[in-house]
Amino acid sequence: MTGANAILTPGMFVRHPDRPDWGLGQVQSNIGDRITVNFQNEGKVVIDGARVALDPVFDI
Repeated sequence: MTGANAILTPGMFVRHPDRPDWGLGQVQSNIGDRITVNFQNEGKVVIDGARVALDPVFDI
């Protein structure tokens, strides 16, 4: 995996750039291009990291 998603590790917080209504998400796993995130308002979602660059959140 390359790009911004490569730094994501379990426990980190992220936001989906196209779905702000999902709220803050916590990374559950990051394997290959499949990133599982548990979002506040959407629940558990598997993101295709090859298509979506999640935004890390460092100041919560």
